[in-house]
Amino acid sequence: MPESFQRAAVIGSGSFGTSLAKLLAYNVDVLIFSRKMEVVHQINHHHRHFDVQLDQRIRATADLEEIVSTCQVLFPVIPSEHFRSVMRALSPYVRPFHIMIHGTKGLDLGGLETKNTLQRLTKLDVLTMSEVIEQETSVIRIGCLSGPNLSNEILHGQPTATLLASPFDEVIKIGQELLSSKQFFVFGSHDLKGAELAGALKNIIALGSGMLAGVGLGKNMQAMLITRGLSEMIYFGKAMGADVKSFLGTAGIGDLIATATSEDSRNYTFGKRLGKGESLTYITETSEELAEGIRTLKIIYPLMRNYKITAPITQALYRIVFEGFDILRAIEYLMNFPYRVDVDYL
Repeated sequence: MPESFQRAAVIGSGSFGTSLAKLLAYNVDVLIFSRKMEVVHQINHHHRHFDVQLDQRIRATADLEEIVSTCQVLFPVIPSEHFRSVMRALSPYVRPFHIMIHGTKGLDLGGLETKNTLQRLTKLDVLTMSEVIEQETSVIRIGCLSGPNLSNEILHGQPTATLLASPFDEVIKIGQELLSSKQFFVFGSHDLKGAELAGALKNIIALGSGMLAGVGLGKNMQAMLITRGLSEMIYFGKAMGADVKSFLGTAGIGDLIATATSEDSRNYTFGKRLGKGESLTYITETSEELAEGIRTLKIIYPLMRNYKITAPITQALYRIVFEGFDILRAIEYLMNFPYRVDVDYL
């Protein structure tokens, strides 16, 4: 591996950012960025975060300029709500020779999230994180990570895999060299948009799966929701120009199964709490980390409606989350929805 790739940076010290740093430390030195000085101190002096012991090769900093000046490969893992502002902060320091592989599973509207604007959305208004990177920085070589990557399992040493998608072969190759280990397998794909959309959309279905658990329903209904939810993900992905294959692999069905069935999934547990009767406001205020599916649902539903995409699950979830619609009535509506064909997207 070239000397310039002997250190990698993770921008964001949340659970997945910390998991990523732990995976990278199998192969290279890691610099992890956090705005919270207590987190920087905890990592640098005690080598612990999220109550997990971290490798000595991981060091933390609150200085973005240090991150960019000492690392050529950058892994931003920031909530989508703050992704653009962090890219703007990075912009004065990054150069075209940098490589950026993000791990954020969400979408961006460029600050246009007013109620009236949302009702008039077109697909040109909705951006993936790679498109935000292109808009806000001079970085050219961009990729994303998407797959069944539940942070708690990775932090505790359990094996899994991911998809690294990029139009650049060298980004895939370098990312695989940095991340691959006995604990982590990295697939490659050139369908960047498909991987990003799959990673964002599955969070919506995970919310619904959690709601089913919250009202006491079992695996039959969960399996149906996941299956029909995958169809809606594919309908939307095709409308946005993504390849169907991306939704049938690691970034799609693989990530969907993990996120929509695990208590370690923020979106699943958020939905489960909604199903048990807790309010959206209360759950948001008492959650340690953001459930990306809530913001994605807010963006995706009006877009699907504007393009007349068949999406009864997305519609029902939107009404439950943002309009207070009864979950049991929504289930009754979905059970009576006139689906014509089981699989019509191949």
